[in-house]
Amino acid sequence: MDEELRSLAGRLRGESGGSAAYERLLVTEDREELAGVLTEHERPLWAREIAAFRLGCAGDRRAFEALVLLLNHRDPARCVSAAHALARLNDPRTPRAAAALATNELRVAYALLPVRLLTRLRAPESVPALITVLRRRLAPGDPHWRVALACVEGLGALGDKRAAGILRSARTHPRLMAAAEAALARVG
Repeated sequence: MDEELRSLAGRLRGESGGSAAYERLLVTEDREELAGVLTEHERPLWAREIAAFRLGCAGDRRAFEALVLLLNHRDPARCVSAAHALARLNDPRTPRAAAALATNELRVAYALLPVRLLTRLRAPESVPALITVLRRRLAPGDPHWRVALACVEGLGALGDKRAAGILRSARTHPRLMAAAEAALARVG
């Protein structure tokens, strides 16, 4: 069991009550069984999360929709697991979905993991989405500075010159100043 699955298992043990179904989902190699969990009625969220995570990490695209929903969940731990599995899934729809979640102003409080996933994916959608999100976060009084910081760090990691202007603007924000300077040095 790899570290990410071990972390997920530890987090969900209590939620599942340590049931036999929980134990089975952690060890089965039967992808059809895991995929069935995603479509069966009245399956608990913990079971769907284990199945989606395991399928996603195995590269099975049937997990895509469930993982995207989990990436947008209010529980940050679920988002972390979903982002990890989506990065391993290698589905061409992932960057577009992550960009849509990151740029959704109604869900900005949950944008941190989609922003980090966009950086990790290094997809064509990544830089434009991060610029859009960062521009919105630079508005006076915006409370989502952690999302802004993730955008600044991500744009620096991606090193795309299109980000230079917005990174210069980010230097004026005290919480972003140092990261923006570092990102600008990487962008060139």
